[in-house]
Order: sequence, then C-alpha cells, then structure tokens
Amino acid sequence: MQEEALISTFINLIIALIVAWILITFLRAAIRVIREYERAVIFRLGRLLGAKGPGLIFLIPFVDKPRIIDLRLLSFDIPRQRIITKDNVTVDVDAVVYYRVVNPIDAVVKVQDYITASNFIAQTTLRDVIGQVELDELLTRRDELGKRIQGIVDEITEGWGIKVTQVALRDVVLPEEMLRAIAKQAEAEREKRSRIITAEGELLAAQKMAEAAEFYAKNPQAMRLRELQTWVEIARERNLIIITEGGVAAGPIAYALAARKEEKK
Repeated sequence: MQEEALISTFINLIIALIVAWILITFLRAAIRVIREYERAVIFRLGRLLGAKGPGLIFLIPFVDKPRIIDLRLLSFDIPRQRIITKDNVTVDVDAVVYYRVVNPIDAVVKVQDYITASNFIAQTTLRDVIGQVELDELLTRRDELGKRIQGIVDEITEGWGIKVTQVALRDVVLPEEMLRAIAKQAEAEREKRSRIITAEGELLAAQKMAEAAEFYAKNPQAMRLRELQTWVEIARERNLIIITEGGVAAGPIAYALAARKEEKK
C-alpha cells in the first residue's frame, strides 16, 4: 500500500510539473511586451490581424504569429559601386542611406524583405544618377546628388511604408591617372593666379609711376628734391662722398656724411 501511495504521489507530481510547464510555456507565448519604438504586426492563422503595441499584448499561442518591426531611424551601407560618369571617367562610389519604417503593416505585407529591397533600389539609383553627371559635378555637388538619390528612392519605397530621410555619398575613389591630372590642373590654376596677381601689381606700379612723373613734370623743384634725396640714399648705402657743382647739394651731402659717421659709432 505504501509503495502504491508513493508511486501515485510521484505520478501526480510529474503531472503537476508537466501542467505547470505547459502553463508557463502558454503564458510566455501569449504575453509579449512591445517597446515604445516597436510595433508587432499580428497574423492569425495566416490572416492579417493588425499592428499592436507598444506595451503589453496578448496572443493566442500557435494561432497568432507576430512580426516585430523597429520604427527607429536605421541605416544601411550601399556597397562600393564602380560607375562610369557622363564624361567617361570610371569612379568607385559608396554611400549610406538613412531610413525609418512609417507603416509597419505595409513593410511586412507589401514586400518580403524591405531592408534588402531598399538596398537594391538604392544601388540601382546611385548608378543611374552618377552615370548622368560629369566628374566635376560629382566632386563638387555631393549634397545635391545625395538629395536627388534620396528623392528617387523615397518615392519608390513609399509604397512599402518606408521613409528615406537622407542619402550621403561617403567616398569617391578616382583612378591614379585621374588624380595626377587633377593635381596638374590645380598646379596650373595656382600658376595662373600667381601670374595674374603679378601682372596686376605691375600695372598698379606703372600707374603710380605715371602719376608721379606727371606730378614731377608740373613741379620741377620737387623733382630736384627727389634727385638730391636719391643721391643722399646712394651715399649712405655705398659709403661715398658726392661732389656737385655750385654747392647745391651741400646740405643733403652734409646730412649723408653726418649719418655715415653716426652709423660708424
């Protein structure tokens, strides 16, 4: 009798554990917590039930099948693409796309994998847009090209419940010979600017000299004073004694001699 009671108690314990395990599994499958930035798209026996969340949701185990969709701003890289520009230059371009899901039901129902599909659309659009512009435009107008790509991709993915917020061209890799050509072009541009600045300086100096000559022609005394000043500067720099007729330059020469003595001290 005691053995039968022990066996019965043991069997009841096992049954209770099995029931508890089934109950816990049922509750775990029936209760889900959806975060604020998530939505759960529910299918009941294959039929769309709707999107639920955030918060606590209840499901019928083995009947309801949820798919969790992240509503935060996400990004994916466009792999480096080898593209021929409009002026027949081969470049390697890669980019990054920023997007978010605005309609989780469309993102699940209307496309099998919205991330992969959006990536392929972005790759194709990148090739099309870059192939329609020349190299100079690609290098100088990246932001405008990114906005153009973003508009095209966003228009296509709008039906999938996806909003593309930005496409940024991250890197443009040029062939080695093209880099050398650009360097030569930049050097030639700097040389041209240098020559233009020099020519402008010479023109300005010539204009000032013409104005000075006109002034000296109208004022002979000023011309004579400038000549004497020049002699004084020559005497000071060359350590010379200059003698002129009539003692006209006595004052400036005396000044030059005094300045020379002062420098020797």
